[in-house]
Amino acid sequence: MTAPIDPGALSPDQARALFRAGLRVPTSGWCAGWTQANLIAVPREQAYDLLLFAQRNPKPCPVLDVTEPGEVSASLFAGDLRTDLPGYVVYEHGEPVAEVSDATGFWRDDLVSFLIGCSFTFEDALQEAGVPVRHIEQNRNVPMYRTNRMCRRAGEFGGPLVVSMRPVPAAQVADAVRVTARYPSVHGAPVHVGDPVELGIDDLGAPDFGDPVDVRVDEIPVFWACGVTPQAAVMASRPKLAIGHAPGHMAITDVRDTRYLVP
Repeated sequence: MTAPIDPGALSPDQARALFRAGLRVPTSGWCAGWTQANLIAVPREQAYDLLLFAQRNPKPCPVLDVTEPGEVSASLFAGDLRTDLPGYVVYEHGEPVAEVSDATGFWRDDLVSFLIGCSFTFEDALQEAGVPVRHIEQNRNVPMYRTNRMCRRAGEFGGPLVVSMRPVPAAQVADAVRVTARYPSVHGAPVHVGDPVELGIDDLGAPDFGDPVDVRVDEIPVFWACGVTPQAAVMASRPKLAIGHAPGHMAITDVRDTRYLVP
């Protein structure tokens, strides 16, 4: 199955139907104007610790919604959380044991699902402001990196901050900061601008998740907190089971981006 010519024109329901049918693609640029979210689901016995981890680390883990145990839809997401994302990673004791397009076979009735804000939500606003989004231009997944910054621990969960990177022309960095700062519920302003070594990133060409993108001579790497951070915490903390979205393969919600735009 191939992606549609203009995925940005699709409704969330249309996109979810394609993913349910087996299409696996990164979702940056899909369903323009509709909020995208990260997914992490853990057993009920770990759910409080994960919620506390998110509360203590709101920049990478802005919680948009939390389900009751066993629920497979959410107030923001009318589809099926087990089937309607384009890809999932299943973890057992912190190790990725499967990457699937349908997580039904791994789902349990006690799983609590968290929808976490995603920086894809503000990419339309960046483009409208004239700021390039390189991974969309190059039809790639956004590059994401583990950093040397540790999140504040909560119960079972702790681990490194994960960031996404977008190269921005030097003259437009202030615009990128201004635009994204107005979306605090989907990571907001960057956490770092400039030298990646200060974040413990030695090679921009070797992201931990996603794909490398071109960084041109006149551009500065700009880093935003990333909703893959809970999955890094799962890998570091090793709970018995967790299910997350495949990085860059998001839940497309039924909520408009403008809900998370502040004046």
